Amino acid sequence: MGDPTAFGNLPPCDELIDGVVNAAQGKSNNGYVNACGAPAARQAIAKFYDVSEDDVVIGSGCSGVLELCLTAMLDEDTNILVPKPGFPLYQVIADSHGAGVKEYRLDPATGWECDLDDMEAQIDKGTRGILINNPSNPCGSVFSEEHLEKICLLAAKHKLPIIADEVYGGMVFGGKKYVSCATVSKKLGNVVPVISACGLAKQFLVPGWRVGWLTFHDTDCGAAKEIKAGVMRLAQVVLGATHLCQAAVPSVLCPEGESEKNKIAAFKKQLNETLEAQSSFTCEALQKCHGLRVVPSCGAMYVMVEILIDEFDGSFEDDVGFTGKLLEEENVFALPGSCFGAKNFFRVVYCAPTDMLGKAYERIGAFCDAHKKK
Repeated sequence: MGDPTAFGNLPPCDELIDGVVNAAQGKSNNGYVNACGAPAARQAIAKFYDVSEDDVVIGSGCSGVLELCLTAMLDEDTNILVPKPGFPLYQVIADSHGAGVKEYRLDPATGWECDLDDMEAQIDKGTRGILINNPSNPCGSVFSEEHLEKICLLAAKHKLPIIADEVYGGMVFGGKKYVSCATVSKKLGNVVPVISACGLAKQFLVPGWRVGWLTFHDTDCGAAKEIKAGVMRLAQVVLGATHLCQAAVPSVLCPEGESEKNKIAAFKKQLNETLEAQSSFTCEALQKCHGLRVVPSCGAMYVMVEILIDEFDGSFEDDVGFTGKLLEEENVFALPGSCFGAKNFFRVVYCAPTDMLGKAYERIGAFCDAHKKK
């Protein structure tokens, strides 16, 4: 599953832990707080993303703020464009409101970039926005600035806001550079409103803390302004994320001392180096397995592996059958690509310790050899 803390080998940022300890000992973060977020946390997020405090809404994890955003945008019989392969939460939220999603293709041949022709073809009169996920879950891909420019211009052409799920922002390696969608739109002259979703969960290795946020960029006109107002009203329903964990946000987004800044930079560098090493190890190991083709990862903590079904003995018909038998016979669990809209792929999370990953990949190799087509 997508929890980087599951095996204990990736500890959270010390400065974030210290921030919570200090907040608890200060005894001033125990009460209710503004439903859109604690003022100090909103101010730190606003400073980090170069927006105003009024353009920040904090919620219960990145998934929680995405629910606020999509709920505010979608009415019955409307839709939002989402990536395929993509995180299934987007469809779950849309379906719960009688709305829907329309999937645009990500192309494995181009490192999982968006098929822009397919994206444009999905737009209809019911479309309310375009959602992108960069870096990607489940693909582990990272969009170039040039590719983001094309997405922004396409969205602007059709007057559709972009919802940018950037919870893995900054978790990049292999020579790739992360650029936020809002930064790209701003460089183009603020051609399209961007609503960015992020949080502490993955970049600081604390998914259980449930602190996520939306930042609204150039949304002071038309429907985009109404979306922000709707999100702020919806935030009143559950009163947001825990006050105590919000109190630690400034310590990692806007540290005051040089020592703290250096420690946070070192934490991020070490995390990305670890992920890069484990991604390379994963891709090299699985590429050697019979009947598998790996699309290399350069961000987040995932890689997608294609199953060449015709090279196997017929014991399974698709990715669901493959992963089910793999679990039965080798006790290795991987999510079938069908969970993300990618038939005959499976997703690997490579956050476990290298020795554990090595054992898993040996078993996958043995499984593939056992089911070779004779």
